[in-house]
Order: sequence, then C-alpha cells, then structure tokens
Amino acid sequence: MGFTAEQEALVVKSWDVMKKDAAALGLKLFLRIFEIAPSARRLFSFLRDSDVPLDKNPKLKAHAMAVFVMTCESAVQLRKAGEVTVRESTLKKLGASHFKHGVVDEHFEVVRFSLLETIKEAVPDIWCPEMKNAWGEAYDQLVAAIKEEMKPLPPS
Repeated sequence: MGFTAEQEALVVKSWDVMKKDAAALGLKLFLRIFEIAPSARRLFSFLRDSDVPLDKNPKLKAHAMAVFVMTCESAVQLRKAGEVTVRESTLKKLGASHFKHGVVDEHFEVVRFSLLETIKEAVPDIWCPEMKNAWGEAYDQLVAAIKEEMKPLPPS
C-alpha cells in the first residue's frame, strides 16, 4: 500500500509544528527511551563513562536532535520519493553502527513507542489515530531501511 497522501499530510502538518522545538523534542525522545530501557545507555559510548546528567549532556543533546530531525525529515519525504530518503552512505553508516553496537528488534520497538509518545505530547491538538498510524508507518520504513544495512562496513 505504501505511504498515502493522507499519511504524508498528517506527518507534514505535525512536523511543521515540531520543527522549532526539534532539539528539545529529540532530547525528550531519548530521555523517554532511557527511562523505558535504562540498559540502552550502554549502546552509546559517550554516555558510558559520563557523570553529566543525561538532560545536560551536550553529546546526547546533539545526537538526539540529529536523530529526531533525520527521522522526521525522512518521514516527510517518504511519499514523494517512494522510499526512505536518507543518503545511502548515511544509511550504510547507520546500519553498520546499529550492527556494531548490537541493536536488536526490541530496541527499535522502544524507540518506536517513545517516538510516537513524544510526537503525541508535542502536537496534542492535532494528534489522532491516523497521525499515529502515519508516523508508525514512516518509522517502520526507516527501520526496515536501516536493518537492510545492519552489517559491518567493508574495509575502506
């Protein structure tokens, strides 16, 4: 079935509202992930030996914003492109990184739940079951593209 025009419209409408708060929403997303799955912190080398509180950690803030923006931007482009539009080199790096750190299906599920909850809280006035389904579909397609690349990078 693919990503419908209605789904695209809902994703674009909500992203337009969230864009200005991308940094705060990205951080909120990751704080929620770590609340649900505290062991996920071990997947991030910059958090392992850090005494900086998560909500103050500059590396986490930068990473969280980048992930949130990339996820949202790929969702917005999904229908127009007919596929996930993250650059192939970026997708290969994402896949290799997720592979190297031992990311498994359960991790993707926690992120999916956390993403949907974060968006729901960010756009409460326009949130609806159809928007939840649209974001879920966009996320699932991004994850499928990342999983296809989950293998070690070939030596350069």
